[in-house]
Amino acid sequence: MVLLAAAVCTKGGKVLVSRQFVDMSRSRIEGLLSAFPKLITSGKQHTFVETETVRYVYQAIEKLYIVLITTKNSNILEDLETLRLFAKVIPEYSHSVDEMGIAENAFNLIFAFDEIVALGYRESVNPQMIRGFIEMDSHEEKVQLAVRQSQEREAKAEMKKKIKEMDRKRTEERGAGGRRGIGSRGITGSSIGGGSYDNMSSVVPVTAPMEQPKYTSPAAGKFPGGAGLGKKGMQLGSKRGNVDSFVDQLKNEGEDIRSVNMTNRPLETPVVPPSRVQIENVHLRIEEKLSVVLNRDGGVEQFDLHGMMYNKVFEEQFNRVAIYLKHQLKGTQPQPHPNIDRQRFVNDQVIALRNAEKTFPVNTDTGVLKWRIQSQDETYVPFTINCWPNDGGSNCEVNVEYELHNLNLELREVQIEIPIPSNAGAPVVSEIDGSYQFESRRGALFWRVELVDQRNATGTLVFTTGSANPDHFFPIRVSFYSPKLISDIAIDRVTERQDADAVSLRYSTESSLVVEKYEIV
Repeated sequence: MVLLAAAVCTKGGKVLVSRQFVDMSRSRIEGLLSAFPKLITSGKQHTFVETETVRYVYQAIEKLYIVLITTKNSNILEDLETLRLFAKVIPEYSHSVDEMGIAENAFNLIFAFDEIVALGYRESVNPQMIRGFIEMDSHEEKVQLAVRQSQEREAKAEMKKKIKEMDRKRTEERGAGGRRGIGSRGITGSSIGGGSYDNMSSVVPVTAPMEQPKYTSPAAGKFPGGAGLGKKGMQLGSKRGNVDSFVDQLKNEGEDIRSVNMTNRPLETPVVPPSRVQIENVHLRIEEKLSVVLNRDGGVEQFDLHGMMYNKVFEEQFNRVAIYLKHQLKGTQPQPHPNIDRQRFVNDQVIALRNAEKTFPVNTDTGVLKWRIQSQDETYVPFTINCWPNDGGSNCEVNVEYELHNLNLELREVQIEIPIPSNAGAPVVSEIDGSYQFESRRGALFWRVELVDQRNATGTLVFTTGSANPDHFFPIRVSFYSPKLISDIAIDRVTERQDADAVSLRYSTESSLVVEKYEIV
């Protein structure tokens, strides 16, 4: 058996974790995994599917798939046995078998995968052996730790003993000096400030408790007042010259040091800014998360939209509200919360509690409705990118164009990441709508447009690089956020109670659309 890779992905094709066991390029493994969901036939149960080059052996585990990619000449029985072992190991190292649990424990899963397969071949291991290998529980290590702890305890005890001995000697020396001073003053009858020391009753007895000496480090005794630390000691807030000398030293050692302008550094996934709406006693928050994968010819490989509505009340007198929607959610799969009256939602598009005795929690975001759109219909895609690389032999000219199809949206902080081949050199931009930045370390050109709406629905970027394969400019990744939604959900009114004749209330709403994944492959 030759196992090429093992992965965990959603049923929609989103890869959560993947481990390659042979030398494979990233584009190849991404292509294989993106093609996997299309090969599964709905309504039929299989354990494997094949293409012209590879075999996919898979198993559903809750809402995810465990996928093994093998060669076609591998032993299918061994493949299935290995798949069962993966299915046992994954729940053990992920506290929950869902997207969040897999993402949080990705490294532990990869370590476990490496114990199962090495260089494409199955190891003779079981879950107990894998657990032992990952925990790396060693008797010799425990013995060494015990010896080290014992030595540390002995050293601490010896240190305390020496400190007590030093304190005792200092006390004796001070006591002897005090007695000599008293005897001298008593003989000479010297006085200070008019008070005569001839009266011995005014002298503090030597046997009185004395102040414990404060410990001073050898350095403090050697350099009084810190005078000896002027030039050689560490200085907080050092001058620019020290930084420059450190940078020069790194350059001499062969490090590639580049100055970075922090104001122009590449942006990560945009963060939706806080809403500026006036918050009322009843506040409705609507969120949509979008995952899209398009092929470079314009076809839709994946379109997945998840929406959620949250209700938040700030006073107990509003904890029995009813929310009326303007119209039905077309083309979606709405699912009200189990505590919501489903029959009334289906018939009247009203979100109200099923049990009249229950109430909404106060000062808490409560999810009341969620919906989903899954489709390969191009009409759902709000935003497309067309990339046209033209390799002319000595150089390659690339034309990139974006187009907003859903003119009701306002896409903000749009960032388009275009891979640049490492051997093509820095791109020379000749035409652009917006701004750009080239990051050589990340091997990408970042095209930024602050706002894409119906007034700025199209834009163009033209640049030239060295000769390169057109496939090297993919996949293109896009990120943005929008204060408007793709679905047509809208609030008509909110009433104080669930009765049909209840009084309408003032309410506030905020909505946002964020991108989890948007790629052109």
